[in-house]
Amino acid sequence: MTAKPSVLITGASTGIGAAYAERFARRGHDLVLVARNTGRMEALADRLRQETGVSVDIIKADLTQPADLAAVETRLRDDARIGILINNAGTAIGGSFIEQSTDTVAQLLALNTTAVLRLASAITPRLAKAGEGAIVNIGSVVGLAPEFGMSVYGATKAFVLFLSQGLSLELGPKGVYVQAVLPATTRTEIWDHVGADLSTFSGVMEIGDLVDAALVGFDRREPVTIPPLPDAGQWDALQAARQAMLPNYRNALPAERYRAGV
Repeated sequence: MTAKPSVLITGASTGIGAAYAERFARRGHDLVLVARNTGRMEALADRLRQETGVSVDIIKADLTQPADLAAVETRLRDDARIGILINNAGTAIGGSFIEQSTDTVAQLLALNTTAVLRLASAITPRLAKAGEGAIVNIGSVVGLAPEFGMSVYGATKAFVLFLSQGLSLELGPKGVYVQAVLPATTRTEIWDHVGADLSTFSGVMEIGDLVDAALVGFDRREPVTIPPLPDAGQWDALQAARQAMLPNYRNALPAERYRAGV
């Protein structure tokens, strides 16, 4: 890609997605915005065109709907100008696991996992062939912390993290950068979906601060960026402990502590 690549951003009508759109537009990248709310996207696109001069396309899509998702996949496969995918669209649901309906959980999984996977799958072959490009997947620290009590949401974000790490190992040698961004509590509309009052929370990060920090990690080519984490050594220690266990998984017999009579 000789020119700056275009950036396709899902969930781009508001919040984190809109902030990414603004930041990349100011870096001189053309944009493809994907979301359900056309009015918001058009207002954002008009402003960014006027302020930055970049080209902005809009795709109205509900990524839980197969036909809409397929249309975005087709754009990612066919538009060689798109070199960066920001997989930002996601949602959360309130209540405990027992209280959540199966249909609501299925919708959550469709947006938070299936759409992320399918869009990454659509663009990856083209980026790998070109030997350049990037995929940014927006996860959450909840995916590392079942103690936070958001079992299904956290499971979807654990999926996003694992997928990102696996793709990073696979695609990095082919020139494709994959970043997982793990926000904590951020001032977005997602809290309205779970019926939470943000005024009762402490340590709430502003959207602009989150995206600016995530872009520092992007520019540094970090595989995992956790904007609220003060001590990067804690993440490094977790990774080192996990990797230290890997050789111990290759045993033909159960560990001695699981053998009868021991």
